Amino acid sequence: MRTTILLCGLAIVLGTGAVQAGEVQIKWQDPEKFTDIRPANDSRKAFRERVIKKFDGFFNDMATQLPEGYKWEVTVTDVDLAGDVDYFISRSGSALRVVKDIYSPAIRFTHVLRDKHGEEVVSGEERLRDMGFMQSLRSANDNEEFRYEKQMLNNWFTKELQPKVEQYALALPKVSTN
Repeated sequence: MRTTILLCGLAIVLGTGAVQAGEVQIKWQDPEKFTDIRPANDSRKAFRERVIKKFDGFFNDMATQLPEGYKWEVTVTDVDLAGDVDYFISRSGSALRVVKDIYSPAIRFTHVLRDKHGEEVVSGEERLRDMGFMQSLRSANDNEEFRYEKQMLNNWFTKELQPKVEQYALALPKVSTN
């Protein structure tokens, strides 16, 4: 199992002056067995390393939005990239990743988020799949690699994890400063 630890720097939220920063630790459980991390024109190992590096960055970016001192432990158990590698479409003998709406991105991971005191805020197993990934609006210049997977993760983070973190913060007992 491959483990990556990313410490997120401080991020100042514009307009509020509030400082937020979280720490994320990512484990990759048997990535060579994932559903689809197949390269089109790259070695399997090099492509897998590139995917892991990009996804580490996605989780790191999300962790910067967590409150200061929070620790997020993530174990990625499967990835199915958007599209499918087609070895027969190209006349040059090289393969292409063909992205169609029937080849939707998916990711499975378990996670535990702890507050600055080590108390569990939220945990679970997530099985994300974005069946409507081709319907989202995007810029004509948007050629970022793994953009569909990034959007899927960001949507989940915004709709699922952040509200739970906010609810947890509201439920904490208020400490008097007097």
